[in-house]
Amino acid sequence: MAVARTQKEIRQRAPWWFAGLLILQLALMAYDARDNVTKQRMIRVWAQAIISPFQRAASGAGNAGSNFFEYIGNLRNAAAENAQLKQRIEQMETELSQLRANRDENERLRSLLDFKAKSEYKSVTASVIARDPSLWFDSVTINRGSSDGIELNMPVVTPGGIVGRVVALSPWTAQVMLITNEHSGVGSVIGQLGQSKALSPVRGLGSGDLLEMRFVPGIEEVNQGDYVVTTGQDGIYPPGINVGEVVEVKKGTATTPHTIYIKPGARLNALEEVAVLLYHPPQTGNPDQILPNVEKKK
Repeated sequence: MAVARTQKEIRQRAPWWFAGLLILQLALMAYDARDNVTKQRMIRVWAQAIISPFQRAASGAGNAGSNFFEYIGNLRNAAAENAQLKQRIEQMETELSQLRANRDENERLRSLLDFKAKSEYKSVTASVIARDPSLWFDSVTINRGSSDGIELNMPVVTPGGIVGRVVALSPWTAQVMLITNEHSGVGSVIGQLGQSKALSPVRGLGSGDLLEMRFVPGIEEVNQGDYVVTTGQDGIYPPGINVGEVVEVKKGTATTPHTIYIKPGARLNALEEVAVLLYHPPQTGNPDQILPNVEKKK
C-alpha cells in the first residue's frame, strides 16, 4: 500500500520535476548563450534591459537632487558676492564724494589765491568754523583773529563778492556780520563806479538771501541783471568790490525812488573759505583843515 502511494506521489510530482528541470535547462542555456556581436552572455544583456529603466529613474533623481543642492549653493555664493559688491559700491561712493569735496575745496582755495594775487589789498585767508543763522543776527565765525592782523570792521570777501565785516574779535577767531543782516549797510552803485548816478546804501533784509536798495532816484535807468559794486563811501569796504546782481526792480517815479532787490555775488549760504581784507579806509582831514572859514581851536 505504501509502495503504491509512493509511486502515485511520484507520478503526481513528475510534471513539476520535469518543469523544474526544463526551466533549469533553459536557464543554463540562457546563461551560456552569448551575443554574436558583443560575445556577452545573453542573461546579462536581458538583466541590463530589465533594470535599465530603474537605473535611469534613480540616476535622474540623483542628478535632480545634486542639481538642487548645487543651485542652493550657487544662491548662497551669489548672495555673498552681492553683499561684497554692495559694500564695495558704498565704499567707492564714499571715496567719490570725498574726491569731489577735495576738488571743490581746491577750486575754492585756488580762486582765493587768484583773488589775493590780483587784489591791490593785502588779505588773510580764513575758514568758516561756525554759523549763527538766527533771525536777528546772521553771522559766521572764522578761524583767524587779532593775532593774524585782523581788526574790527575789516571787510570779508570771496572771489564772488563781499561777505560782510568783522564785528567781534579774539586772538584766534573773528565773528563776521553778513551783508544780509538787517543791521548791515554797504555804500553801493549800480553800474560802473564813477560814471553811474544810481547810488544808494544796500542793506540786508534780515531774512532770505536778498539785499535791498531803496534810495536810487526814480529817474535813473535800472534794469534786472545790472551789477552792483561798492563805492567805498561807507568807510568799511574798498571801492569796486562786487556786491551782487539786480534781480528785481520796483520802478519809481520822478518823485519816488526805485525799490531794488539784489542777489549777493558771494554764496553766503555755502561759505567755506573767505578772505579778510587788511583794509584801512583813507583818513579824512580834520574839519579845521577842510573848511577855510572855521576858526581853529587853540
